[in-house]
Amino acid sequence: MALHLWLGFFLTTLVVALSPGPGAVLSMSVGLRHGYRHALKAICGLQTALLLQLTLVALGLGALLAASELAFLVVKLAGAAYLVWLGIQRWREPMALGEPGPEVNRGFYRQGILVNLGNPKAIVFIAALVPQFIDPLAPQLPQFAVIALTMCSLDTAVMSCYALLASRFRGVLASPRRGLLANRVFGGIFVAAGALLAGTSRQ
Repeated sequence: MALHLWLGFFLTTLVVALSPGPGAVLSMSVGLRHGYRHALKAICGLQTALLLQLTLVALGLGALLAASELAFLVVKLAGAAYLVWLGIQRWREPMALGEPGPEVNRGFYRQGILVNLGNPKAIVFIAALVPQFIDPLAPQLPQFAVIALTMCSLDTAVMSCYALLASRFRGVLASPRRGLLANRVFGGIFVAAGALLAGTSRQ
């Protein structure tokens, strides 16, 4: 990939990564409750989903999702329902700082995957963005590899900053009352994000 194309893609991706979304909320939520080490598992799940979305775009399936009203609707409603369910779980669970139980611990990576995969707008956006930085006359695979590495590295760095920032406030939540309030704030944000996703269109 030509350097000027990569720099343009880098800056565009950085702006998108810095925009708060469900992935940032998940990273901060886990970082606040259990610290960065566990938030990193959720962040790895986010990147796994991002790689799957890029693969769909590389195979041309992203354009199919963008063109199919039904496919977009199904993915959108499934993603919105999962965010609402995640919000309700956050709202109801007691506040317990420190090491999560084994079942909860295993769920962070899965939550990261499902949060990103449940957003069809992300696939449509990637399908619209990535081809603008691909040279059709050059080999495609190395270009997609550079794009995937750039997107995942930037997103991991930004989500890590969100998680690390949140983890610094764990001491504030030593009070059970404050902990429950934080749970309900994040739960409400997840529910709101699900409602917003449900109301989005392909445009």
